Amino acid sequence: MLKPRNVALFNDISEKGLAYFGPNYTITKDPQDADLWLVRSQDLHQQPLPPRLRAIARAGAGVNNIPIERCTEEGIVVFNAPGGNANAVAELVIAGMLLASRGVLDGANWLRTQKADKELAGLAEKHKKAFSGTEIRGKKLGVVGLGAVGHLVANAAVSLGMEVLGYDPFISIEFALKLSRSVHIAQNLNEMLAQCDYISLHVPLIDKTRGMFDQERINQFKPGAVLLNFARDLLVDEDALGLALQSGAVRRYVTDFANERVMGFPNTIILPHLGAATEESEENCAIMAVQQAQDFLNNGNITNSVNFPAISLGKLTHPTRIIVLHRNLPGILSHITTLFGENGINIDQLVSASRAQVACALFDLPVNVLTEFAMQLASQPDILKVRVIYGKDEPLEEMRHIGQ
Repeated sequence: MLKPRNVALFNDISEKGLAYFGPNYTITKDPQDADLWLVRSQDLHQQPLPPRLRAIARAGAGVNNIPIERCTEEGIVVFNAPGGNANAVAELVIAGMLLASRGVLDGANWLRTQKADKELAGLAEKHKKAFSGTEIRGKKLGVVGLGAVGHLVANAAVSLGMEVLGYDPFISIEFALKLSRSVHIAQNLNEMLAQCDYISLHVPLIDKTRGMFDQERINQFKPGAVLLNFARDLLVDEDALGLALQSGAVRRYVTDFANERVMGFPNTIILPHLGAATEESEENCAIMAVQQAQDFLNNGNITNSVNFPAISLGKLTHPTRIIVLHRNLPGILSHITTLFGENGINIDQLVSASRAQVACALFDLPVNVLTEFAMQLASQPDILKVRVIYGKDEPLEEMRHIGQ
């Protein structure tokens, strides 16, 4: 019998996603009494993390609103939904490229200022040349980052008749296999930038990529290139970008990230973070978040966590599964298995995985394990969290102090 679980919602979450919860899950209004937090944009950095909390699931990709380091130290697994909103963002990138190429927005805005009378059609015909633009067919697009969104943008641009160059030295096998054969893979970023009429950014914001499009990088652009940024605003040095827009070195900047600085730049199209704002995207992300968190709570498996490694033993079929989250240090796993042996507990299945400074081990056992042994594991040095999940019948003794 599955253990009852409480879920706290910090934002409106798609009902289609919530429908994937099993009957043992209950929505609670009290975050301190929840096993799982579901969140979209709510800032959790000042939220106290209750002892009962086992996981936080972000119904989206970015996790800047979640205190990752604090969660890791508390043994709380943080999930996100990479790719759940990829199509929505990719479609908006293509739309942004078209808007940057044609005077659609300028023309529509001008027309709204005119008097609606019988002379309007003639006036529009007379002034339309001021809003003419260029077609994207036959132009070169450079895609920086060929992951969940980038490969979709590249493939769509190929189908629109563009010559597409892609740069991603860390492309995964998954997305390499999905990439159109018509996309030319560039080995040198600067050489690619010098050729492209349009440049679209699709890399994560990490220390290495922060401000990667600085003055030196922007100087490599083909004169009059259009820069599209639907990834993260801090990838671009805004001082350098402002100068390039003023001089015309960059013809247009299209971004989904509004701030006071870029709103003052000329030749920009700035959107109010619409990338993932579709019904389908919100549903996809919610479904992914719910399924991943539920699999962890019910079975201990981890998929798409941002702070712990991916790991799985499938659906729980043994009497007991123990999940041990620990620091990634030499000898810890050996010490844990020794404790099993010293307590006369056989291990039917074991899987272990590490990620940077942390690791996770799953143990399937042929017997029920009582409180004393689980507490002994949890008290060992460098153990972050121990959870015990029962396959069928829980032992009569109450599992106090140990997370289930």
